[in-house]
Amino acid sequence: RMSPPVSALLATLHTTSRVLTWIGGILLIGSALLVTVDVITRKFLNVTLGGADELSGYAFCMATALALSYALVERAHIRVDFLYRTFPTPLRRFADLLGLVMLLGFALIATIMAWNLLADTMKFGSRSITPLRTPLVYPQAVWFAGWVFFCITAFVLIVVTVLKIIGGDAVGANTLAGIKSLDEQIDEEAPDARGRRSVEAGQSRSDQLKQDQPRDGDTP
Repeated sequence: RMSPPVSALLATLHTTSRVLTWIGGILLIGSALLVTVDVITRKFLNVTLGGADELSGYAFCMATALALSYALVERAHIRVDFLYRTFPTPLRRFADLLGLVMLLGFALIATIMAWNLLADTMKFGSRSITPLRTPLVYPQAVWFAGWVFFCITAFVLIVVTVLKIIGGDAVGANTLAGIKSLDEQIDEEAPDARGRRSVEAGQSRSDQLKQDQPRDGDTP
């Protein structure tokens, strides 16, 4: 069982990553609306807003980075598991931990490169080579922040997963770093599906018992 500070830390990471994902979603919706308005005005008014495609590109870049940590804590990143399912539990936990470590390694490289780009942008005051002349420091700063938070989240998950493995909590380690089972995916997509199946199974069993009961006048 996790200590209260660790549980609070994981809950904070999960809540923060969810908020960042909502922010990214709002950016995507805003860019979609902007592009829609631009298309309509060009079609019917022969007027263009200008820069809609550029701004939507920035929104997509920022939203992607902001959602990385949420995908990690929700175990939503794609993993190839055709051999993983055949592994014994100890080997699965090792594979989960190795996957997290390799993911963190990649994220650190990406974060360092993002910082180098952002540092050059701030140093030279870089702007986009478009009519908008957008200061690139703003979208790049959000992009960089998303990668930093992703690295922090991955590091915390690695540490907590190691502690759970050492403590013999295989289920807890799987909850943090393992691949979601089919039942877990079904429960997330349709939370009431399992309960509905249980009710239907119980009703079917009840009907069967009623049919098996002797009726009045039947010979025992």
